[in-house]
Amino acid sequence: MAEFEFDLFVIGGGSGGVRASRVAASLGARVACAEERYFGGTCVNAGCVPKKLFSYAAHFHDDFQDSRGFGWATPEIAFDWPILKKNKDIEISRLEGIYKSILENNKVTVFKQRATIAGPHEVQIGNRQISARHILVAVGGWPWVPAIEGGELAITSNEIFQLESLPECMLIIGGGYIAAEFASIFSRLGCHVTLVYRGEALLNGFDSEVRQFLSAEMGRHMELHLQADPVKIERNNRGLLTTLDNGLKLESSVVLAATGRRPMTANLGLENVAVKLRDNGAILVDRHFRTDEPSIYAVGDVIHRVALTPVALAEAQLVARALFADDVREMDYQNIPSAVFSLPNVATVGLTEQEALGKGLAVDIYSARVKQLKHTLSGREERSLLKLVVSATDDRVLGVHMVGPDAGELVQGFAVALNCGATKADFDRTIGIHPTLAEEFVTMRTRSKSHP
Repeated sequence: MAEFEFDLFVIGGGSGGVRASRVAASLGARVACAEERYFGGTCVNAGCVPKKLFSYAAHFHDDFQDSRGFGWATPEIAFDWPILKKNKDIEISRLEGIYKSILENNKVTVFKQRATIAGPHEVQIGNRQISARHILVAVGGWPWVPAIEGGELAITSNEIFQLESLPECMLIIGGGYIAAEFASIFSRLGCHVTLVYRGEALLNGFDSEVRQFLSAEMGRHMELHLQADPVKIERNNRGLLTTLDNGLKLESSVVLAATGRRPMTANLGLENVAVKLRDNGAILVDRHFRTDEPSIYAVGDVIHRVALTPVALAEAQLVARALFADDVREMDYQNIPSAVFSLPNVATVGLTEQEALGKGLAVDIYSARVKQLKHTLSGREERSLLKLVVSATDDRVLGVHMVGPDAGELVQGFAVALNCGATKADFDRTIGIHPTLAEEFVTMRTRSKSHP
């Protein structure tokens, strides 16, 4: 009789949990996975995928306007929110089914209910206690609403996808990527958007020049209140009234708190084991994703690393292969590309100018602010920013940053170049594709600034 019922018990059926389950099962392990909410996790159900579908919808607003400069006589255009929501729901339901099928097709035992940790090798599901040689925590994060008077009147990114009608006006609290994306989306879908953020520019943590540029571009399409904080939300005759710390009062139909996410470690039973947490609830793990409890591992948004779906997938695969294929490797967190699907898009890989200086590196900066050829006829007053951070010591390109259309699609390729150690000379001798926006990355010859 086996000492444990399962070799691996995964708590959480999101991207990381499903990947770990599938890989471990393919390596011959007896695997179980418990998910209390929806398979595919935040990304599939209330994050990356539905948000990108909404972003596509928002793009049509600009496309219809721009087409007129190219000779298209477009009739009166009307947007139908219920159609978008219905089609989005159908696609998300399809994807969730695929994630569940991945587990079932790989002979993973699936529990569609909440699981908690009862001990180093024990998982509690309802009245049943299940033993496992290893436990992997992959429960992800959950939207966090700051302590504002009346904060319970705000919705989060979870509820935004389920709105039955398009709000006439929306106030968004926050300045990170979630706030920037939803502000861009709803402003293009026909909603009057007011964005309130306590910082001096959007996207804290991104390159400073990128932050300032995006804030200016987004400010063309919405009411932007920077260096301001909401202190109170209350109902009034016309919806909601939000009071800012500067005394300004703003009315809206909906208030969206897009103020970040926190790991979902509360009431998970971690007090029963030697797992340590950060102040924000994130699980502390070593370089192999093992907690202080040797039999328990954690990956994805629930740990203190990089909260991106592809990162969770990579971390989960490393854990599964280390446990069941004796293939022990470490995660490389350098040069992880990321994108913000705001309008305009933002994408980045490598070091920001500020990070490079913080490391004491001598760097040369190349940047260009250009008007895309398309807008010479569309008439749109939109510019794009392209930026390179280059080592002044060995000419290696340390960072690539872009604000502009399809930035994520373009920067993905440059992430490969950075991982291969590309230099500015490599960029310079690369022939550009003309006329494209991307060619600007290989035609920038004049330094905009230097930091010796």
